[in-house]
Amino acid sequence: MPRVSVVMPVYNGEQFLAEAIESILAQTFTDFELIIVDDGSQDASARIIRSYEEADSRITFLQHDHNLGQPQAQNTGIAAADGEYIALMDCDDVSLPTRLEQQGRFLQANPEIGVVGVYSKLVNQDMTAEISTRIVPLQHAPIVLNLFYGAPSLLTASCMFRLQPLQSVGGFAPNLYYKAETDLVIRLLFQTRIRIANLPQVLYLYRQHGSNKSSDKEPASGSKKNLYARRSLNRPWNEVTDDTMMRFQRLRYAEKLNWFDRRAAKKDLRRLIESLIDHSLVESADRPLLLAAADHRLEQASPRLWQQFCHWRRHRFGLPASQTDST
Repeated sequence: MPRVSVVMPVYNGEQFLAEAIESILAQTFTDFELIIVDDGSQDASARIIRSYEEADSRITFLQHDHNLGQPQAQNTGIAAADGEYIALMDCDDVSLPTRLEQQGRFLQANPEIGVVGVYSKLVNQDMTAEISTRIVPLQHAPIVLNLFYGAPSLLTASCMFRLQPLQSVGGFAPNLYYKAETDLVIRLLFQTRIRIANLPQVLYLYRQHGSNKSSDKEPASGSKKNLYARRSLNRPWNEVTDDTMMRFQRLRYAEKLNWFDRRAAKKDLRRLIESLIDHSLVESADRPLLLAAADHRLEQASPRLWQQFCHWRRHRFGLPASQTDST
């Protein structure tokens, strides 16, 4: 059996599909199978996949008769997997050559970790220009904090999972077309208490183009996005007000907050931290790290002069970030 099963859902992905497949075949780690699930494509995707399957015995081609959506396509691939680890891969992106090697080695060396992501770069359509680098927390506790209030936490398409916990929660919610990845990670946290990590190397290129979803079956409206965000936050918190959702959304995008909203957001974040500890999603020993992360985010949402003052005071008196924001 292969050590790693790479699961790639495809829906009308002919434009970039070959490049995505080639990036997996070019990995330095070779003990893998690549399971490609064609989710009812109406273009040349199936023909492209079949040509690669015929040329490389590590590739398995599965096909849906009609479009069921990316979560169901991923579940079809996971159900067919024989590997100890499951690596996700989108059909329009590129995995850099050492991705599988580094993630697999990390999971082997850290048996308490159930999911490991990586840094990624957002690139333009033809991958000639970098748009941004997605820097995410490396440690479990700040990843979980960011996950629940909507800040960057991990890019699920770049993640490698242990198969057993993934199977134990039933994989992706098949009828959830927006935030299915976030929903999966939250269910893993609550049902299996796995721990999460990110590697500080850019190992995944996320391509920005006109249709980045493997299914356009149900595009998400602004109200639907807010509903999913509120539903996620309700899991540890029970009830979330509109004002709190507004403040978290502004924190997520590093928008500036006035004094009143910063003070309210500080209370919101501390309440969220205590809820995560109460639900055993993070350890009580993680509290100082989480408070520092929360205060750093609040500092970013403060006026420039206040940020400069916090920076000066932190270095002048050797204070941790959690003691420099008195808003």
